[in-house]
Amino acid sequence: MQHEPRNSTEAALHHFKAGLGVFTEKMPELASKFNSFTEECFKEGVLSQKEKQLIALGISLYSQDEYCIIYHIKGCLDQGCTEQEILEAIGVTAAFGGGASMSQAVTLVMESIEELRNSKIQ
Repeated sequence: MQHEPRNSTEAALHHFKAGLGVFTEKMPELASKFNSFTEECFKEGVLSQKEKQLIALGISLYSQDEYCIIYHIKGCLDQGCTEQEILEAIGVTAAFGGGASMSQAVTLVMESIEELRNSKIQ
């Protein structure tokens, strides 16, 4: 049973998952192959899953992809990233992405961290 989203971060995660579900129903082969590929990319390897989530967060910030920013903030927190580690990753991203990356970081990222810490999103 799904609950009503308690905040904007939960709402975005639910919206993303719902859209992915519809896409999977309409394109099951493609979705299956994409999911297998991404699962392989995020498996523990020489780089930890934590490091991979930080990389994904940086790429999401650089590309201004709000759903992926939220998704990978959750991934970072789920993998045990500290706020300081996330902020350092943001700094590296801002070195390449400038003000656009920084604006997402100081708004959406900080809001998402706070909202995810205050809710139990699975």
